[in-house]
Amino acid sequence: MTSNGLPELPADFLFGAATASYQIEGAVHEGGRGPSIWDTYSHTPGAVDRGETGDVACDHYHRYREDVALLKELGVDAYRFSTAWPRIQPTGSGPANPEGLAFYDRLVDELLGAGIEPVLTLYHWDLPQALEDKGGWRVRETAEHFAAYARILADRLGDRVTRWITLNEPFCASFIGHAIGRHAPGTREGTPALATAHNLLLAHGLAARELRASAAEHGRSAEVGITLNLDRLIPATDSAEDRAAVDRAETLHNRVWLDPLLGGHYPHNEAETWGELADGSYRREGDLETIRQPLDFLGINYYRPGKLKDAPYDEPDPAHRTAADIRVAHMPFDGVRHTEMDWPVVPESFTDLLVDIKGRYPNLPPVLITENGSAEADLDRTGSQVHDGDRIDYVRDHLQAVAEAIKAGVDVRGYFVWSLMDNFEWAFGYDRRFGIVRVDYDTLERTPKDSYHWYRSLVREHVAKRG
Repeated sequence: MTSNGLPELPADFLFGAATASYQIEGAVHEGGRGPSIWDTYSHTPGAVDRGETGDVACDHYHRYREDVALLKELGVDAYRFSTAWPRIQPTGSGPANPEGLAFYDRLVDELLGAGIEPVLTLYHWDLPQALEDKGGWRVRETAEHFAAYARILADRLGDRVTRWITLNEPFCASFIGHAIGRHAPGTREGTPALATAHNLLLAHGLAARELRASAAEHGRSAEVGITLNLDRLIPATDSAEDRAAVDRAETLHNRVWLDPLLGGHYPHNEAETWGELADGSYRREGDLETIRQPLDFLGINYYRPGKLKDAPYDEPDPAHRTAADIRVAHMPFDGVRHTEMDWPVVPESFTDLLVDIKGRYPNLPPVLITENGSAEADLDRTGSQVHDGDRIDYVRDHLQAVAEAIKAGVDVRGYFVWSLMDNFEWAFGYDRRFGIVRVDYDTLERTPKDSYHWYRSLVREHVAKRG
C-alpha cells in the first residue's frame, strides 16, 4: 500500500463504477419498451421480497443526466452500464425501437461530454418476455436473436462505444434463474438449465462476431469481452470427498464458462458433476469454435469465497433433479465479518482466485474487475451523511488484493465498483444497498455516502500519478 493506506496500482489502471438497466432505469412502460422476464418475475407474488419491482427503480431513465454528473464528480475513467434488450427490441426480434436507441444515444453522449468512457454490457438478465414465451435461453434461436440485437447496437453506438461486454454473469442467468429458481424466470430445471448455459455461451460467440464485423465494416475499433462471476472455492476439510465436491462446484461455477471460452473444450468432469442431466443434446458440431472467439479482456465480478463439503443429492431422482444439485453443501466462514448479504469478507481469497485462474489458463486475456463491492446496512448517519466505513474497508482491501494479484503476474487493468447507487437488488428488492450513492426510494434523491468521497479521493490521487 501507499503511505496513506491506498493500494499501489499501475498508473494506467482504469477506475470506474457499474450499474445494470433493470436495477436502475425504471420507466418500464415508457419509450416503447416491451416487458422482460424480470418484469414478469418481479410481479409474481412471492418471487421478490416485499413484492417490490423494478417499475420505478432509481428512475435513471429520466434522471440519467443527474447520475452522469455524479460520475463526473467522482472522477472515474469509465462507466459500465447495460442496455435493456426489450427497450431496443420490445419482442426480442425485428426492427429496433427508435425511442430506445435514442435513450442510449443520449446517455452515451452525456458520458462522453463528461469525459467518461462508456463500457456497454449487452445483457444483464432482462430477456424480452416474448422470447421466454418461445423457450427463452433453453433454445438456441434465442442466441441468434441476441446476435441480431448486438448488431443493432454496434451499428448505432459503435462510433462512440469501443468497449463491449456481451453477457453479465451467465451463471446467474442460467443456474440461479433456471435451476435454483431465485432469479427470473424462476424455474427449477435439470437439462434445460444446462442448455441455457450452453446457449448463453453460444450467444456470446455469435454477438462477438457481430460486434467485430460491424466495427470492421465501419472502420471502427471494438474491444469485446464477457463478464463472469467466478468463485474462489475451498474444501471444508482435506478429505478426498470434500476435494471432489469442490471439483464439481468448480465446474458448475467456473469451468463450464472458462473451459469453452479459453480452452476450446467442455469440462472434463461433466458426467461426475451432473450425471444423466449432462446429455449434450443441446450442442452441435462447431459450437465450440463459435464460443471460443478471441477475448480482448475478461470481466470478473467477485464478492466472496465459498467453503464446501461433500453431501448427498437434494433430489435422488434425476427426473426431478436440478442442474444446481451437485452433491455439495456450503459451510460457514467463522471469525470473519459478513456483509448484509451474509457473504464472508475474505479479501485474500480474491488474490487466490485471480492467481489460480492465471495458472489454469495461461492464455488468460487482460482482466477487468467489472464488479466488486458490498451491501451494508448504512445505519450510521449524521443528517444527510451516510458513514459507511465497512464498505470503504471492503473496497480498499479488495483493491489491495487486486494489487497483490498484479504483483503475482495477473494482468488486471481496471476496477469498477458495484454500485454507483443503491438499486433494485433482484430477489431482495430494495432491502440490500450496494451503492456508494444513497437513493431515497420515496423521493429518489441521491446522496453521496462516505464511500463515494473516499473513492473520489482514491481516483483523484491515482489520476495525479499519471502526470
